[in-house]
This record gives sequence, C-alpha cells and structure tokens, in this order.
Amino acid sequence: MISITVTALVFGVIFLAELPDKTALAGLVLGTRYRASYVFAGVATAFLLHVVLAVAAGSVLTLLPQRIVHALTGVLFLVGAAVLLLKKDEGEEEIKKPADQSFWRVAGTGFMLIFVAEFGDLTQIMTANLAARYNDPLSVGLGAVLGLWAVAGLGIVGGKALMKKVPLRLITQIAALLMLALGVWSLYEAVAA
Repeated sequence: MISITVTALVFGVIFLAELPDKTALAGLVLGTRYRASYVFAGVATAFLLHVVLAVAAGSVLTLLPQRIVHALTGVLFLVGAAVLLLKKDEGEEEIKKPADQSFWRVAGTGFMLIFVAEFGDLTQIMTANLAARYNDPLSVGLGAVLGLWAVAGLGIVGGKALMKKVPLRLITQIAALLMLALGVWSLYEAVAA
C-alpha cells in the first residue's frame, strides 16, 4: 500500500533538491534543441533506473537497528543541506547535437546524459536515505520518480521561464532548509529512541 504522506514528502524534498541541479539545466538545454517528448522519454527512463537503485540501497539500510538508521539518515540529511548551501552556481554545459533527430538517438542522448551525471548525485543519495528512513520503498520510489520527472519536465518545457520568476538560489535554500529540518528530526529520533 502506498502512503500519500510519504510520497508527497519525498516528492517535495526531491523536487526542490533536483531543481537547481546541473541535470535540470542539461534537460533544459536538450529541450531547447530537440523534440521535448523524445528528450523526456530518455531522461525519465534514466531517473527511474536511478530511483530503483537508490530505493534498493536504502531498503538494505533498514536491516540495521532503528537508532543507527535514524542517526545515519540525520547525518546524511545535514550533509545534503550543507552541500546545497555551499555549492556554487553552475552554468549550462554544452551538449553535442546528435547526427539525427530520431527518437532513439535523442532519447538515448538524454538517457546517457542523466544516467552518467546522476550516479552518486545528491538526490540519489537522498532517495536511498528516505527509503531507509521511512521503510516504505514503494511510496519513497513513487515520490522520488515523480519529483525527478516533474523537474525534468519543467526543465525541458519551461525551465527558462521558471528561472526568470524564481531565483535559483531561493529554491536551493528552501531545499537545504527542508533537508536540515529532516536531519535534525532524524537525529532527535536517534537520541530519543
């Protein structure tokens, strides 16, 4: 059974953390050069694979004693918040245009770009962390996938317009504060347990 609360929380955390990420900007660049649906198909598939791997890793962590899981997830959330607050703004990366505009070529380009760029990325680590924290792989996986897909869709279709209205730094700070709160709460639960 899927928990709407966990799914919504995970969606919000992952969405805010991924929005200022370089892969969102890469999706924006791809979306301005190629057919949006082709780009989204490749990017969405890569994100789905990353979430499956992250949830599997997080599910393994649930085998540890609950106090250790809370302490570990608390520390990881605090590290994630620090990374978001301390990272420098990144410019758009140049992406080479495929020789043709076929579905497989464009989707493959999007898939490979995200698949390689997201390994060990903050949102992948956060997804594993949330899977361990809530011990609800389906809800966490659904929330993470939907959050990543939403950012990809925004980046591909309307990223430039969004960035003109909402400063990237503000989005990053909101994500960091949310992660900080989750980190403090997890550490509190580790000590109080």
